[in-house]
Amino acid sequence: MHPGTLALSVFLTLFALTAQAAEELSWDDLIPPEVREIMEMAPPVYDLADMADGLSDEDFDGPLVQIERSAPVVAELNGREVKLPGYIVPLGFTAEGEVNEFLLVPYFGACIHVPPPPSNQTVYVKSKKSIKLEELYEPFWVTGAMQVEHVESELANAGYKIVASVIEPYVY
Repeated sequence: MHPGTLALSVFLTLFALTAQAAEELSWDDLIPPEVREIMEMAPPVYDLADMADGLSDEDFDGPLVQIERSAPVVAELNGREVKLPGYIVPLGFTAEGEVNEFLLVPYFGACIHVPPPPSNQTVYVKSKKSIKLEELYEPFWVTGAMQVEHVESELANAGYKIVASVIEPYVY
């Protein structure tokens, strides 16, 4: 075998093993077990009219308030290679209009149309590669190194950060 072919083969094998090494997480995995019962997320509210009884227009002028801006996190996730599904809330764009910085959230509309989820259900993502985001309602898998780090943004606080190595559409 030619030395260049051998090197390429070894590289591709290591790349495949690294991609497979990512631990697939669910959003419940981001909540410490000892607080899961008390932090069970209420279903997202899509019709704010029911909540508006007795409120004036001025009550809705600012951003929607995040329920838990500093919720408990799972420290053991720090440094682990993870794969997490979710929806993208764009924060940063390239000159070409592609997204390279965003919040990953468990349900569509979080941080934009409804109050943001708790910070331990919000992940700040900085992507090595930008992606073209066609529609906000499209879910994605995000793979990368997880950091337990509090990150503040205009839309919501995040309890975790991922430097994304792979962003791919979530297929049902």
